[in-house]
Amino acid sequence: MAHRSLALGPSRCSVREEMLVAATSGRNYKVLNNYVGFSNMSAFTLHDLQCFDAVVKAGGFQAAAQVMNRSHPAVFAAVAKLERQLGFVLLERGGYRVELTAAGRSFHRRAQSLLQELERLHAHTAQLAMGAESELRVVIGDMCPLPQTLRLLSRFFAQHSSTRLHLHFEAVTGPWERLFNDEADLIFHRVDKHDARIEWIDLCPVSFIPVAAPGFLPFRPSRTIKRDQLRELTQCIMRDTAQSPESRDHFVVEGAPQCTVADQLMKKEVILQGMAWGHLPRFLIEQELRDGTLISLAGRYLPGGVEDLVAARRQDRPHGPVANQLWQLIQEHAAQWRESPVR
Repeated sequence: MAHRSLALGPSRCSVREEMLVAATSGRNYKVLNNYVGFSNMSAFTLHDLQCFDAVVKAGGFQAAAQVMNRSHPAVFAAVAKLERQLGFVLLERGGYRVELTAAGRSFHRRAQSLLQELERLHAHTAQLAMGAESELRVVIGDMCPLPQTLRLLSRFFAQHSSTRLHLHFEAVTGPWERLFNDEADLIFHRVDKHDARIEWIDLCPVSFIPVAAPGFLPFRPSRTIKRDQLRELTQCIMRDTAQSPESRDHFVVEGAPQCTVADQLMKKEVILQGMAWGHLPRFLIEQELRDGTLISLAGRYLPGGVEDLVAARRQDRPHGPVANQLWQLIQEHAAQWRESPVR
C-alpha cells in the first residue's frame, strides 16, 4: 500500500508527528506495554531505565537495589539487559564505584527528561485520584509574622470547611523535620533553596537584630561590640523543636551561659526584663527599638542577619486540590508579607 508523504518541518514536528513520520518511513516505532522499540534494536523497559538511573545516582548496584527495594541481582540484570539491547556499554564496573562511560553519560543525560516526565505523570495521576482532602497540616516557624499568616489561613479555611486545619508551631529546624518526615503539607519558615525536594514561594526577608535591655551590658553600648565581650553574659536562645536537631549555631556565642526558651515572644520578654541578650526578628521589636526599652547591639562585629521567609512544600509528593488552592492563594497574596513591617 502506498503511504501518503508528510511534509513536517523539524521545528514544528511533535513527538506524535515524528512517530507518524517514522511509521511511514519504515522505522517502526512502537509504544506498547511499557516499552519503546526500534526495528534495529530490542525493546527496553522503563524499569530497566529506572534501574540504570538508580545505579548512577546511588553510585553502585547494591545501593541502587536498596533505594529501589529490589534485589542486587535483579538490578544488575536489568542494567546488563539494557546494555545488550542498546548495543553499547553504559557503565565501567572495574572500580570501587561504577562510572559512566562516555556513551553512558550521554544516554543518561537524555534519559532524564523521560524519567522526570514519568515522575510528574505519577504525581499528577495521584492528584487526580484524590478527592478534597479531609485535613491539611500546616507548620508555622518561629521567624514567621503571625498576623498576616493566620489571617490568610483563617480566610481560606473558612471557605473550605470540609477540610480540617491542623496547625503546628515549630522552632529552628522543627519545621523542616516535619516537612521531610511527611508530617506537614506546608510550612512557613526559611529553607535551603538548593534542596531539590522542595518548592517555595518567597514571602519576605526577615532581619534578626541582637538586642538587650538598657543597663544590661556592664559596658557602654557601641557599634564595635565584639563577641568576646559577651561571653560572660547570658544569651537567650531558641530551643530547637526537632526530635533530631541539625547542628546550627544561629548566632550563638560559644561558651556563653544560655537561657533557652520555646518561642520568640518568651525570648523577647526575657530580654526586656534584663535577664539576657539575644537576637530577635525586627518585626517583633520595632516599637521597643523606637521607645528605647530595647537597644540594638548590631555593629561591625555583631551584624545580626537576614533570612528569607518562604512558604514551602514538597515537590516530590502529590498534593490534593485543596492544598493546591491554598498554594495558589499564597502566591496571589505573597505581597502582603512584603508590604507589612517585617524587615
